[in-house]
Amino acid sequence: MKPTAASLPRLWREAASLVAWWAMITLTLWVLGRMLGVPTALGPCAASAALMVVIGEAGDWTRRHWKSRRRGA
Repeated sequence: MKPTAASLPRLWREAASLVAWWAMITLTLWVLGRMLGVPTALGPCAASAALMVVIGEAGDWTRRHWKSRRRGA
């Protein structure tokens, strides 16, 4: 299914939101590692952050899916 012109702004907002969350979590993990004396490269932090974002989005999708099914929509 190809996105329509009306849905493109929503897709861009969603993508920007995911990138912002990923960047914030990456930097948080990296800074926490430095503060706790376990310095690590930015790459592993970015990979962990990506996994966290994917798990979070899957959980959110599941929650919304179950909620709409309970309403009978």
